[in-house]
Amino acid sequence: MATKSDNADLKSNKSVESVDDVWAIRPCHLYKEEYDDCTSFKARFHQYFVFGKDTDCSQWLTDYQNCERYQQSNGNDVDAGKAVIKSEEERRKIRLRAHFANDTWQKRKEPPQDWAAPLPEWMEKRNENTYLELKQKELSGQAAPQGEERSLCTVM
Repeated sequence: MATKSDNADLKSNKSVESVDDVWAIRPCHLYKEEYDDCTSFKARFHQYFVFGKDTDCSQWLTDYQNCERYQQSNGNDVDAGKAVIKSEEERRKIRLRAHFANDTWQKRKEPPQDWAAPLPEWMEKRNENTYLELKQKELSGQAAPQGEERSLCTVM
């Protein structure tokens, strides 16, 4: 039976804690590749052309180092894992900022009622005997219509 002091020791021990959202941590080599790409000559030229200055790439290196610490400790370095996850959340927030700020379109909760309705007759006729229709029939197990056997070779 565990005593109160044993429980306090377990709670204070960071190796017992777990990192939520561990799925958000990419493989560590990807952070290193992003850093190398960000600091390459080509990227620096592009950054200068687009922004007029070099962008700060230090976060990629910090994330790589934290990821390595987290992986080498087999998940016991919780602070390093949480730092990487926080950085990923910030990146996601910046990437999706325009999406959430968009007030032009009303977001749907469910698809329209007629989303699976058959195509109009004119569109069915236009798609008749196209490669995609023939391939769809072949994949669905329907017998594809057999046309005339023609050769595309010419004798000169």
